Amino acid sequence: MFRLLTAAAVCLSALPAMAAPVSFDGSWKTQKFSLFSSNTYGFNGSSVSVASNGSVSLAYRPLPESYWEASTAKWSWSVQEGVPATDLRKKGGDDRNLALYFVFLPDAEAQALKGASVRQLLTNDAARVLVYVWGGAHNRGAVLSSPYLGNRGKTIVLRGSGTGSANESVNLSRDYANAFGGGDAALVGLALSGDSDDTDTRIRASISSLTVN
Repeated sequence: MFRLLTAAAVCLSALPAMAAPVSFDGSWKTQKFSLFSSNTYGFNGSSVSVASNGSVSLAYRPLPESYWEASTAKWSWSVQEGVPATDLRKKGGDDRNLALYFVFLPDAEAQALKGASVRQLLTNDAARVLVYVWGGAHNRGAVLSSPYLGNRGKTIVLRGSGTGSANESVNLSRDYANAFGGGDAALVGLALSGDSDDTDTRIRASISSLTVN
């Protein structure tokens, strides 16, 4: 019996981890950057709509420990109206249709900063952020320094400016290693945004079916 149980355990451990869906529910909180400017987010369980009218803001949710070891992610997104092509390296001129942020911390800091606000995380020296973007005047796969996060953040262009629908699949572990040189890191939070304030234009877009694994 012990041999059978051991064999079963080995087989189970060899199976890939199940993808964990991330719900777009009330756990997402909006972070404004200006008192007079904010996007409108419509959270609907499996999807979120983003409406931006010459505005910018961020929606953020922390992730429970069961998500911290995630190494890949998948989602679908769609843009019906978007901003023109911009230089995503330029502070104050980097409008983009959609951005999806993956926020990482070393394990020790992750435990210490449980429940921290997105401002606390994004300004923490230990935090590292991968920002996957639909927008900008750059080729797919371009890895850019963040004009706001410095060496703590990298922008990865998945789609240039324009409209349409697409499915994405990213290797977080590989992209993290390429951007920051590797090391242990826990995926502690997610954020999303639309940004149209610099070009004073409109965004109508959505993200759906987000899973991490």
